[in-house]
Amino acid sequence: MVIKKSPYKKETESMYGQINYDNEIYRAWGREVKGIYRKTPIKKALSRGFFFTRLQYQSGDWNTDQRMPSNILNSLVEYTTVPIEEHENVITLSGQDIFKAPFCYLSGHKLVEFTSEEKKNFEKYVKNGGFVFVDDCNHDIDGLFAKSFERQMEALFGPGALKKIPNNHRLYSSFFEYEKGPPTTSVELNGWGDDLVHDYLKAIEIDGDIRVLYSNKDYGCEWDFDHRNKRWLTRDITRFGLNIVFLALIR
Repeated sequence: MVIKKSPYKKETESMYGQINYDNEIYRAWGREVKGIYRKTPIKKALSRGFFFTRLQYQSGDWNTDQRMPSNILNSLVEYTTVPIEEHENVITLSGQDIFKAPFCYLSGHKLVEFTSEEKKNFEKYVKNGGFVFVDDCNHDIDGLFAKSFERQMEALFGPGALKKIPNNHRLYSSFFEYEKGPPTTSVELNGWGDDLVHDYLKAIEIDGDIRVLYSNKDYGCEWDFDHRNKRWLTRDITRFGLNIVFLALIR
């Protein structure tokens, strides 16, 4: 684990927008509140650090947007003092390591058809308090990934379990403020996929908490670039990833 503090805090706030200092992290800091999956106080949950876990499943192409995790980890270093594991953690959905991960990522372009063991682990992990961020690399609500993944969720959690979340959901203020809901990606109108701007995200919620966050916006491809090139951006497009991470860690 490493822990770093950004020397550019004032600069990044002015360049990229106001951090929401009234969010749950700052309000709860120093109090004994429950972290989600681990059921530990917030200080302990964050002091253990964050590691980015990608789920490998047997069908489809799970190994997409390979530079995206390093961008999320870089943003954690730039904007926070949360300790991180520097390298992406890839695990099989059918194995037991998933139950050690507070945050998981699943993506692809092709068919999602879980094996019996993958189904069992996904359902158990989610119902036990885990968090999975799922991103449709096709950005196509009628595409193969979207249709097949949604069928899997319906089979595991029932019809209608995957629902649109309102654009005033606390996800959009968990770290940075997004008053209009999910930020648009540049790839949504690139002539590929369904060529629509998806102005919502979907989720499966259990006991009032998001356990599966689902996007057709293709954030993975949007954030798939060398993190050293961020300095050329007028606006850091990866910062919404911090809202997702903190929603997973602090609920």
